[in-house]
Amino acid sequence: MKKTLLLLFVTICIQTISAQKEPVIITIKNDPTAPTINKNIYGHFAEHLGRCIYGGFFVGDTSKIPNTNGVRNDIIKALKDLKIPNLRWPGGCFADTYHWKDGIGPKEQRPTIVNQWWGGVTEDNSFGTHDFLNLCEVLGAEPYLSGNVGSGTVQEFSDWIQYANFGGKSPMSDLRKKNGRTEPWKVKFWGIGNEAWGCGGNMTAEYYANEYRKFATFMSDWNNTGGITRIASGANSNDYNWTEVLMKNIPLNMLGGVGVHHYSVIDWNKKGDAVNFSEEQYFKTMKEALKMEELVTKHAAVMDKYDPEKKVAMVVDEWGGWYDVEKDTNPGFLYQQNTIRDAVLAGATLNIFNNHADRVRMANLAQCVNVLQAVILTDKAKMILTPTYHVMQMYNVHQDAKQLPISFDSPLYTFKDQTLRAVSASASKDKNGAIHISLVNVDAKNKHKIEIDTKDLGVKNFTAQIITSSKLQDYNSFESPNKISPVTFKDFDTKKGKLEINLPPFSVLVLEGK
Repeated sequence: MKKTLLLLFVTICIQTISAQKEPVIITIKNDPTAPTINKNIYGHFAEHLGRCIYGGFFVGDTSKIPNTNGVRNDIIKALKDLKIPNLRWPGGCFADTYHWKDGIGPKEQRPTIVNQWWGGVTEDNSFGTHDFLNLCEVLGAEPYLSGNVGSGTVQEFSDWIQYANFGGKSPMSDLRKKNGRTEPWKVKFWGIGNEAWGCGGNMTAEYYANEYRKFATFMSDWNNTGGITRIASGANSNDYNWTEVLMKNIPLNMLGGVGVHHYSVIDWNKKGDAVNFSEEQYFKTMKEALKMEELVTKHAAVMDKYDPEKKVAMVVDEWGGWYDVEKDTNPGFLYQQNTIRDAVLAGATLNIFNNHADRVRMANLAQCVNVLQAVILTDKAKMILTPTYHVMQMYNVHQDAKQLPISFDSPLYTFKDQTLRAVSASASKDKNGAIHISLVNVDAKNKHKIEIDTKDLGVKNFTAQIITSSKLQDYNSFESPNKISPVTFKDFDTKKGKLEINLPPFSVLVLEGK
């Protein structure tokens, strides 16, 4: 009996090892009906939170740090290089406490505000509407303004739109001109409140839907050109009822987008360290990140019931990893380091968005500078780019490219008695005919062999870049700012129309074929 059990065990082990050596066969199709991957999926988020705005973006025009109208030049350059398509501001929870008129006019005359949500600090409103919208112009990014529904009024919201968008003569356009801006900014994206189910007012879905209808009624682009996209405060993670109520109760002609928020958090009471984490914590974080596939699929199914033509966009305007704050930092500032774990999280999440481009048409990583899964960290005059930054830069080749539908059976990443899909992928074809394939190996231990049939893709010559490191916990520090960055990858080969790739553990790879 013991010999039989031993033989069975050995057989299973041999089969398992053999199975691991089998390549992952990925099929990519040229489909003329496939959607375009909207560049706004690669958006970012800048909230008045911790050192995101003050001490991050904005140092003031008297600072010795090189700046343009108070905004750091090194951050401007980094975001331009990232091809940032849109930027969401001023929150977040802060949005429903923010009164925009406090942030215009002479800076020395602006009232202060206590940031009750994030650290209880007092700020002077020196960074306001003009500063933000002018920054977006410099970046070539669309501004995405989150309006105050929780503690504001319809009149206040309507005035803000008139101030930002109206080119004729009116009280608000006259005020804008008085404050030094003649031409309107023509802001397209407007969020009607934020997290109305929570910090935006603790509303029920039914109550918020009515509030949304009221606010949306008084929102006009002032030129009647259809230039405004109204975005509803969407669901918290898997609250599908919230999406159902909004889609059912709000007329589609009043609805440009519906939000979804999801953070990859192990445990809200004990999130874990951003750097000193175990494989178990890594596995659990990635489990939460990969849950985005289920969330997008199920929210989309609800939206399809009421909007089968997919006119309304899904807007995942807050996503990313959330860990405990760094030691000796303000717990309300949400400052955390950024490791290879975050690079893998970002790559896998963006693949999900790319593959659901028919419905997901905007997303915003939380957040841009010094907060949560930031792409940029600063320390006085120093600035570093995080692994997440490098992934988003590698992936910007997908912006406004034609989605190439992709299918494969992923091997499994096993930890103890649990499993996750080990491989994540997406692909696109840009306007010049170049093919880009993004691959992520979530597996913390094993490399995986990938095989892609390229005969029907119309390209032969491939190059690749990869981001990985020797340890999952590796990160860029102010002492070693370039420890992790993309490097040329050559561990692949093309044979008889098939691309064979050896994908290392915890890595993000982007291939380009021409």
